[in-house]
Amino acid sequence: MSDILAKICNDKLNHIKICKSAISIDEMKDKAANAPKARGFINALRDKINKGQYGLIAEIKKASPSKGLIRKNFAPASLARDYQAGGAACLSVLTDKPYFQGNNDYLTAARMAVDLPVLRKDFMLDIYQIYEAKAIGADCILLIMAALGDIQATELEDIALKLGMDILIETHNMGEMERALMLKSPLIGINNSNLKTLKIDLTVTEELANMVDDNHILISESGIYSPSDLRRMNAAGAN
Repeated sequence: MSDILAKICNDKLNHIKICKSAISIDEMKDKAANAPKARGFINALRDKINKGQYGLIAEIKKASPSKGLIRKNFAPASLARDYQAGGAACLSVLTDKPYFQGNNDYLTAARMAVDLPVLRKDFMLDIYQIYEAKAIGADCILLIMAALGDIQATELEDIALKLGMDILIETHNMGEMERALMLKSPLIGINNSNLKTLKIDLTVTEELANMVDDNHILISESGIYSPSDLRRMNAAGAN
């Protein structure tokens, strides 16, 4: 890790310490145990794909490090309903506070407004966050290979699976893809945005897609703005 990603992860670890001091991991495990049953993120994507449609994951994001404030009048529930009406298969909700102005409550509110499965979009570094994700209603979590070692990624994935959640494994280069394919989840993401520089390049998906076999669902992430972008990523092998 280097640059932006390293700073984000360091700040995230400090944030997790604060969260643990407010709500212990045992309390969070209890909350997770009483949370709603996961809706099936992977199944929702497969349903769309089997119908010959794009499995669109629509993101609810207030701000980002590269673009700053994206939406001043931010209403997660309303956005979720609009995305569902527009044909999204799933939602992705940013919960990171320092860099994306996210909040756990945004995910809960979005999920309650629709019947779509929801991904918790955050920098998952500690088992505490997995239980927390389940407790706030997440149906799927994100594991970023650039931020995790293999043992750590395996541990976080195993806990998420035991809690009934799906896992999106995010990659950006060949080495990360090779490591991601060693994990259990069939959901593989290729992030066209370099988390260390924030540069976006759709050719990243085109260069890595052939490493993913038909036993996996390939997702192209970031930099998709138009129907032509969708067609281009689909032609590369993304679902």
